[in-house]
Amino acid sequence: MTQKFRTEKDSLGTYSVPENAWYGIQTARAVDNFPISGRRADADFIVAHTRIKRAAAVVNRDAGWLDAKVTGAIVDACDRLIAGEHHDQFVIDRFQAGAGTSHNMNTNEVLANLANVALGGKRGEYKPVHPNDHVNMGQSTNDTIPTAIRLAALAKLPRLLDALHVMASEFETLGEREARTVKSGRTHLQDAVPTTLGREFLAYAWILRRCAQSLRATQPLLCEIGLGGSAVGTGLNTAPGYTERAATLLAALTGEPIRAAGDMAAQMQSMHDLQQLSNAIRATALELTRIANDLRLLASGPRTGLAEIELPPVQPGSSIMPGKVNPVMCEMLNQVCHQVLGQDHAIAMMTQAGQLELNVMMPALGSALFDAMDWLTNAINAVAKRALKELRVDRDRCRDYAHASVGLATLLNLSIGYAAAAEVAKESIRTGRPVRELVAEKGLLQADEFDRLVERAAIDGNIPRR
Repeated sequence: MTQKFRTEKDSLGTYSVPENAWYGIQTARAVDNFPISGRRADADFIVAHTRIKRAAAVVNRDAGWLDAKVTGAIVDACDRLIAGEHHDQFVIDRFQAGAGTSHNMNTNEVLANLANVALGGKRGEYKPVHPNDHVNMGQSTNDTIPTAIRLAALAKLPRLLDALHVMASEFETLGEREARTVKSGRTHLQDAVPTTLGREFLAYAWILRRCAQSLRATQPLLCEIGLGGSAVGTGLNTAPGYTERAATLLAALTGEPIRAAGDMAAQMQSMHDLQQLSNAIRATALELTRIANDLRLLASGPRTGLAEIELPPVQPGSSIMPGKVNPVMCEMLNQVCHQVLGQDHAIAMMTQAGQLELNVMMPALGSALFDAMDWLTNAINAVAKRALKELRVDRDRCRDYAHASVGLATLLNLSIGYAAAAEVAKESIRTGRPVRELVAEKGLLQADEFDRLVERAAIDGNIPRR
């Protein structure tokens, strides 16, 4: 079927727009200008930007700047988008005109057309509601886009925090279950003093909750918005009291303590607060990839590796080696974390790329931030569900490694001194005989007494001085 078009006009002339599109001419131009990634606007970002339009319409009505009937139509259109309708009308690539003018006009045109049709008008005629004069009243791309990025990040943040806490809880469950599972500690990937598998798991849980605290600490920064600064932070063409009133309405719409920033211009020039969030995401990704690699090491084998734990088999591991099962969930998490680190680097470069009154990198910066948050959230949830819940422990193997460790010679420090204990360790390495056997042979401790010493050292770290 041949697609039909309507003709619209803007300051550059006329342009064809799909007849049934709710967007308009400036959006159509941008679609043709930017066939870059094939990725369209983030859903949370669409909702966030629409909430700004809704708040602006109400403030402008209350100031007597916008007709009540027009305001009602705009608000109703906003509510439809916020509810999830017509998101398919946001058709512009994420890599687009600097600062996000294309997305701003996409939103303005969709809302104007929805409002006009509701009032008896036609798509593309923009009477009585105009995208610029009414939907965009008192606003600029330069203050709405950075505000929308903040609101979208605030919407995503609880999901990321929830995922981290779910994973931390899984590790805590494992830690409590394996609290007395003695195993060899390893430092420098070499034998070290005994510890417990439970302690390792509980340490993972603790640091993940610390990461969540660092992420949560960015929330107050994200809540300080520059909406009302207009084009360069001066508040040009805004109604009296617009800044404070809009912040109050957005607080009610989002459930977040949104407030006007102390300096409108700074919130357009600087992406500092978004960079702080990205910093916390990067730190989280670094911890997650470390933990994922630990799990891969602990599960290595099943015959020639450590094999102290067994990760649930979720799919065949090889197209050529029958029976092979790989730690695919941890591998996936590693890939996501590495990609998130790349997004953070891109965000850092775009943060410093702003000039004078504006950072024009905002569309790509926001996209990178949204991707990092969504990907990490999804990956954490998947690992918690498909790798940690059914994780199994080979307690016999843990115990055997612990009692074979040369690091057990350290337990003799308080009784025979470091030098003598080192000789026992070297003899164990040279002969292949376990420290336990050598200790008994030398009359230092009975074998069963040494076993109890190992368990006590692993569980609470207290060794009686002899």
